[in-house]
Amino acid sequence: MQAEKRAAVFLDRDGTINEEVGYLDRVEKLRLIPGAAEAIRLLNEKGFKTVVVTNQSGVARGFFTEAFVETVHSRIQELLAAEGAVIDGFYYCPHHPTEGRGPYLQDCDCRKPAPGLLRCAAAEHGIDPSRSFVVGDTLKDIEAGGRVGIPGILVLTGYGREALAALEAQTDGPGTCPDASLATERHPRNIRPVHVAADLGAAVRWILRSLRP
Repeated sequence: MQAEKRAAVFLDRDGTINEEVGYLDRVEKLRLIPGAAEAIRLLNEKGFKTVVVTNQSGVARGFFTEAFVETVHSRIQELLAAEGAVIDGFYYCPHHPTEGRGPYLQDCDCRKPAPGLLRCAAAEHGIDPSRSFVVGDTLKDIEAGGRVGIPGILVLTGYGREALAALEAQTDGPGTCPDASLATERHPRNIRPVHVAADLGAAVRWILRSLRP
């Protein structure tokens, strides 16, 4: 008998769980956003899988190594564990289509807004996309989820306010978004967040309220 697939919340990393500091190239720069650990613990308690999906082009650019990314993820788990929370899986893209070095220079299917990381995580963890959510601070996060039918929630931490301004500018009139690095070269108008939340804690509370009968 096949096991029932689980609901999940796919989480961006920098600017959603931990503070946005540009390229996080030293562990000493790592700081959890207030309330993030509590929010993840609540998801754990409610039976959601929690999966981080993050672009880490600093690897491609030579700013840090994949081993360092793994070190950061181990440290995040330590900080979360201290508050009774856990991430079920970390998935990251080390590539960049134009700035990468060596094998990292590629137009891959895992760099958000491409949905490769989400598809991989869903397959490996037995996740049902139709019962899941994506939470992130850029429109690339929202688009990645939208490409596989997962609703997205935009948080206003990290680059969230800039992303919201880009989305509103696109809605108000024609033209590209003010900051292409935040919203992709042209964010699809039909892929929009289902909710905008102040931070991860507020996003999780909204998710739980929305699931009530």
